[in-house]
Amino acid sequence: MQDMNAMLEPGMLVRHPDQPDWGMGQVQSNIGGKITVNFRDAGKVVIDGTHIELVPVFDA
Repeated sequence: MQDMNAMLEPGMLVRHPDQPDWGMGQVQSNIGGKITVNFRDAGKVVIDGTHIELVPVFDA
């Protein structure tokens, strides 16, 4: 999982695969597998990238 999350950079848009109600989120930082994302409907959330693979959004 870490491989896909490693490409995430600040400013990129993502969705959480298990929390569709959070809406789209913007990556704030990606440091050592901890990814901070500001989700439209859930606010700022720190994701453990070793357990959750975020889904990049390219067609926003």
